[in-house]
Amino acid sequence: MEHFKPVKPEKEVISIRIPTDLLKEVDEKSAQADISRNEFINQCINFAINNMKNQ
Repeated sequence: MEHFKPVKPEKEVISIRIPTDLLKEVDEKSAQADISRNEFINQCINFAINNMKNQ
């Protein structure tokens, strides 16, 4: 039987400035998805990076 081993992913606190209307949309979309603003932004960034055309 395997044992549960909790792991805390490494994260770093940053500060960003975004337009007020974009923040409102982020808040609306994250609420609809029932996830935190932070998690929503992380998922959006991951999606964007993973779907960028090779440069």
